[in-house]
Amino acid sequence: MLVEQIRGFPKHLSQHVGGFVISQDKVSDLVPIENAAMPDRTVIQWDKEDLESMGLLKVDVLALGMLTMLRKSLGYINEYEPDIKTLADIPREDPETYDMLCAGDSVGTFQVESRAQMAMLPRLKPRCFYDLVIQIAIVRPGPIQGGMVHPYLRRRNDLEQITYPSPAIEDILKTTLGVPIFQEQVIRLAMVAAGFTGGEADQLRRAMANWGKDSTLMHFEEKFINGMLQGGYE
Repeated sequence: MLVEQIRGFPKHLSQHVGGFVISQDKVSDLVPIENAAMPDRTVIQWDKEDLESMGLLKVDVLALGMLTMLRKSLGYINEYEPDIKTLADIPREDPETYDMLCAGDSVGTFQVESRAQMAMLPRLKPRCFYDLVIQIAIVRPGPIQGGMVHPYLRRRNDLEQITYPSPAIEDILKTTLGVPIFQEQVIRLAMVAAGFTGGEADQLRRAMANWGKDSTLMHFEEKFINGMLQGGYE
C-alpha cells in the first residue's frame, strides 16, 4: 500500500527561529544546506539529532522580553533607591518577596507566572533561592509524569520519612529530599548506583530528554537494572 511506503517520510520543512551551528570548518563542507526564505540566509537540511551525531555545536539565540522589562524596572527603582543599580544589588533573600510568592502572587515574575507555577507556589512555599530552583524544575513534564512532585511535597511538609539506600545515594539526593529532580542527579545516580561511565550516563540523560520521540531510553533498561543489582541495590 502507498501508505506503508510513505510512512516515516518528512511531513514538512521548518526553520528554527534562532538556532545557529558553530563549526571550525565551512558548514557547507560538512552537511547539506539550502537557501532559506530570507535573503542571504541558508539553513542546514538536518535536524539537531543528526548534528549532534556529527559532533557539531548548535546553540539557540532567542529574544527574551523579560530582560528589557528588568532593565527598565531597575531604572525606575534607581530613582527612589540610588544604591540599587543592578540585579546584584537587590537582596537575594527578602522575606516579603517570599511571602508574596508563597501566596501565589507572581504575575509578571519570570519563570513562575504560569498557571501551573502559580498553583505550585502555595504548596511548595519557597523561602529561599534554592527553593525557587526546585520550584521551577519540579513543574516540568519529566518530574510530573515521573511521579516526583507529591513525594517531594510530602517530605518537605514532614508527612513522609526520608530514607536513602546508601550514603552514596544520600550524597546525590539529599538536597532534593531523596527525590531525583535534576538531570545532573540522574547522571550521578547512573554512574554511582548502576556503574555507568560518564558518556553512558550522558547518553541516558539525552534519551530521557527525547522520550516519546524516537527515544532510545529502553535500550538502557537492562544495563541500568543489572548495574544496580550488582551494586547491591534492589
